[in-house]
Amino acid sequence: MKTSTLTNKLKSVLVAVAFILLNIAGASAQVKNVVLVHGAFADGSGWKNVYKILVAKGYHVTVVQNPLSSLEADVAATNAALDQLDGPAILVGHSWGGVVITQAGLNPKVAGLVYVAAFMPDQGETAVKWISSAPAAPEAGILAPDANGIVYYDRAKYHAGFCADISKEDADFMAASQGTLYGSAFGTPVTNVAWKEKPAYAIVSTEDKAIVPSIQREMYKRANAKVTEIKGSHVVFISQPQAVAKVIISAAENVK
Repeated sequence: MKTSTLTNKLKSVLVAVAFILLNIAGASAQVKNVVLVHGAFADGSGWKNVYKILVAKGYHVTVVQNPLSSLEADVAATNAALDQLDGPAILVGHSWGGVVITQAGLNPKVAGLVYVAAFMPDQGETAVKWISSAPAAPEAGILAPDANGIVYYDRAKYHAGFCADISKEDADFMAASQGTLYGSAFGTPVTNVAWKEKPAYAIVSTEDKAIVPSIQREMYKRANAKVTEIKGSHVVFISQPQAVAKVIISAAENVK
């Protein structure tokens, strides 16, 4: 009887130890890498304040600089960044970057996705399909492709239509340094859809004039993403970096 009691106690101790060890292993496996992908008419520097917040919280952050020459080129740049990591990552995309992370997100390093005022297309869909699915805001300023096939955002409308909640000085600099996006990228259909296989989080920027909120909500609802609404312009990650970083951290802490 005593032997049986000791055996049962030993079993209980071993179960408790195993439980503790599993929790320690789970904690050590927490996602600590974040890869940030910018959108069209901008570059990676816009992520600076989100980067600073995440790094201060102990995350290893990589900012992709998209060539913006094609969907394939941007996906390749994102995969190159992911392949350098030593563990799982949260892959974050803004605007056009949402198309990129949808395609690149099947990389085995990706544990979860965060869409920030971003396109979230399904297989065979394009950015053009979604941007034209609702009337454009009067402030919107995407110009027709020029003679080289490059699409720009109208500088005269850039502040009001793209980033109304940052200073005009900062908006003017962004407009002057916007990337050279080849318009054909907007018409390239997605062939892989990562959000069907990876947990997805999404931010609706409620004052967005570039991708109007109704489009964002429709895409995110269809994908069954965990949605957070933040009052901000299309560059909500610049104007509200704390709120955006909070969503990214939530994704990192909760994906399995």
